[in-house]
Amino acid sequence: MRRMLAALILLATASTTAIDAVQKNLDLPAIDEALLLVRSGTPAELTRFNQPYRVTVAKAPVDYIDVVTPFRRMVLAGSARRALGDRSFGQRQALDLVAESGARLDVYVEMTFHPQNTYIGVPAYDVALSTDGRRIAALDTTRVSRGTPRIEGPPAVPAPRAAAVPLGTTLLGATLIGGFDLDALAPAGAYDVVVELSGEEVMRAPIMLGALR
Repeated sequence: MRRMLAALILLATASTTAIDAVQKNLDLPAIDEALLLVRSGTPAELTRFNQPYRVTVAKAPVDYIDVVTPFRRMVLAGSARRALGDRSFGQRQALDLVAESGARLDVYVEMTFHPQNTYIGVPAYDVALSTDGRRIAALDTTRVSRGTPRIEGPPAVPAPRAAAVPLGTTLLGATLIGGFDLDALAPAGAYDVVVELSGEEVMRAPIMLGALR
C-alpha cells in the first residue's frame, strides 16, 4: 500500500516530461487514486503533493497563487473532510463533486493589503489567463475578504463564499478565486495568471498545466 501511494505521489508531482496534461474529466481510476491519497497519505506526503500547485509571487499585494485542477480538487475536498473527522468521503461523494464542478480550473490568488488601507470591501480585482497575447477571462471571480491573520495551508474546497468584514475592522487581505473552463484551455499549455484592477495589470505569474495532474 505504501509503495503504491508513493508511486501515486511521484506521478502527481513529476515534471512535465512525465505528465501529458491536466486531467479534465476524472474517470473512476483517477477518482480511486485521489481517494487513496486522501485515506492513506501522511501529512508530509500531502504537503509534497500540493507543492507543485502553488506559485510564490511575493509582489504586493499578491503573496502566492494556488491552482486547483479537478484531481487536486478531489484530494483537497476529501482531505478537508477527513481533517474534521469525517471519513465518509468515498466514491459516491467524489462522483457528486465531479458532477458539480466538471472540467473547471480554479485559480486562487492570495493577497495581503497594506495595514493602513481604508478599504471597505475587496477592490474589484479580476483574474485572467494569458497565452500568446490572448487574454482569457474567468467565467466568474469570487472575492473573499479577510479581516483576520491568514491561516496557512492549502486552499479551501469548496471555495469559501464572499463575505463582508465587520465595519471598523481593517481589511488585512483577500482571496480571489477565478474559475476557468478547462475545455477552453490547452491541458498541457503554459499560461500567465494575470491580476488586474480597473483594466490595469497588477501582476502576472506563469503556470504550467502540463506539470500538474
